Amino acid sequence: MLANPTAGRGRHRGLLPELLDGLAAAGRPVRLLRAGSAAEAEATCRTAVAEGAAALVAVGGDGTVHRAMQAVAGTTVPFGPVPAGTGNDFAMETGFPADPRAAVDVIATALREGRSRPVDLARMAGLDGTLRWYGAVLAAGFDAIVNERANRMRWPRGPRRYDLAILVELARLRPRRYTLTLDEERIEVDAVLVAVGNGASYGGGMRICPAADPTDGLLDVVVGGRFDRRTLIRVKPRIYAGTHVAHPLVSTYRARTVTIAAADITTYADGERSLPLPLTITAVPAALHLLR
Repeated sequence: MLANPTAGRGRHRGLLPELLDGLAAAGRPVRLLRAGSAAEAEATCRTAVAEGAAALVAVGGDGTVHRAMQAVAGTTVPFGPVPAGTGNDFAMETGFPADPRAAVDVIATALREGRSRPVDLARMAGLDGTLRWYGAVLAAGFDAIVNERANRMRWPRGPRRYDLAILVELARLRPRRYTLTLDEERIEVDAVLVAVGNGASYGGGMRICPAADPTDGLLDVVVGGRFDRRTLIRVKPRIYAGTHVAHPLVSTYRARTVTIAAADITTYADGERSLPLPLTITAVPAALHLLR
């Protein structure tokens, strides 16, 4: 089990002993993986899987799940996400209970019964050959640009830093030229929002790709075109319900393989800083086996 004690601002930190006991009820020995950073967490998970772990469980938000997922993607080692973060989009989209105790009960039952359910993942390939996986959504537009600015800022701390980054980037808002290749179809478009979803939501329930299904072998692509500041501010709240896709400036596509090219954008996948554009994303059916 990989657990992030700071996930969700630490509100579930005291639950960890109970969650470990709940997982041990499956009748298997449980080892808690220690890590001092996100990179160390990912490396520790990879080592555990290489050494023969029978299953991997991640307790935390989408970032923790994303790191652990890299170790089991494309393998037969089953995986259990326990939602305990600020954003738990992958766990929610794949049917796990919102309560961490209930999620551990589901995972322990699946372990006892030797049962798992396959779901798709999205595999990213960077220009330099780097490969990464994600389960929910990759952001390659305004949201990614805001995250990148917020991560560069040293003041203020906490959520206010992200709010300030939004204000700065809204002031600088301009459509960028993207080249998208959707299977065999090539599209050039000026846009401010580009998202590629294996799942429907990101950012703690924002349904940016509302029709995405992590079991259909396809990626959903949502492109928000030449929005000005006022229109973007009006449309953005509609993302929570997924109704933004009805706006005339929003286009949706579906493909097995998507290549995205644009200048000076670093993408964010499952909310984590990921690969720079250009990159190619491929839907990989049954790439992950969930303990459900």
